Amino acid sequence: MANLVEATSPQQFEELLQKAGKSLVVVHFLAPWAPQCTQMNDVMAELAKENAQVTFVKLEAEAVPEVSEKYEISSVPTFLFFKNKQKVDRLDGAHAPELTKKVQRHSSAAVPMGMGVAAKEDLNERLKKLVNAAPCMLFMKGSPQEPRCGFSRQIVELFKQHSIQYSSFDILSDEEVRQGLKTFSNWPTYPQVYVNGELVGGLDIVKELAESGELENTCPKAITLENRLKSLINKNNVMLFMKGNKEMAKCGFSRQILEMLNSTGVEYDTFDILQDEEVRQGLKTFSNWPTYPQLYVKGELIGGHDIVKELKESGDLESVLKGEN
Repeated sequence: MANLVEATSPQQFEELLQKAGKSLVVVHFLAPWAPQCTQMNDVMAELAKENAQVTFVKLEAEAVPEVSEKYEISSVPTFLFFKNKQKVDRLDGAHAPELTKKVQRHSSAAVPMGMGVAAKEDLNERLKKLVNAAPCMLFMKGSPQEPRCGFSRQIVELFKQHSIQYSSFDILSDEEVRQGLKTFSNWPTYPQVYVNGELVGGLDIVKELAESGELENTCPKAITLENRLKSLINKNNVMLFMKGNKEMAKCGFSRQILEMLNSTGVEYDTFDILQDEEVRQGLKTFSNWPTYPQLYVKGELIGGHDIVKELKESGDLESVLKGEN
């Protein structure tokens, strides 16, 4: 398949981006030993058949470390989306439906002649869904982690200072939304803030709300750390807080505990504490347990590596994970 290729060097990777120009390039950062990557390669092959205008690239993360480090790839599978050699989106994990949605969204072709009215109606429906995607939606240039303009950076900082809970949309990743939302909202500039689907305004209005003390009343407050930790430890019956994830452990203790859990066949979920410093530090205090990994069953702390090892050696691990002890 001409549009499904493999990049084995930084030079080849750059050449593929250059050659694609304005067309979408989807890069799969993978590891050959990870079954999730094999599964997502199959998904990507099917998408390549259906989207001939998109270039799909397979790149072994550990074999081309220069590229992986440049784009901060910390786990596999990870997908990056490029247009005009610029990263426009990212997807971490083996999520086939989400990958399909993102490919469709970023590769949407120009509207044929005579279909303008229908296309406008479709766009308005899409914009309605986007502004209602979360109780508080911020349409900005870039992401909260990487704002791409001063105004977006300021509004992210204001939200952080006032503990506002929100989701965001990068208008640089979708020109159709970028132009369409200006008309939809009758607001010509970005960033734009929506609460419950209604436009609040841009940076100046958010500043005024903050100065008057009304911002917290207008936008939903973020969940407290304690409530967030309670939610995380109960996300699955068995939750492991570790360095890395199921696919790629990033310390010896985490790797060993994964092997012990996998040997039981009991379903579990993981949380990578390296990705969230607030959770990493907060959970130590919350659980009164100073080290990682930490294993929870039905929201209750079981312990770390040594305790799990003892349970494994005594033959009790499986029954503990199932909540029978």
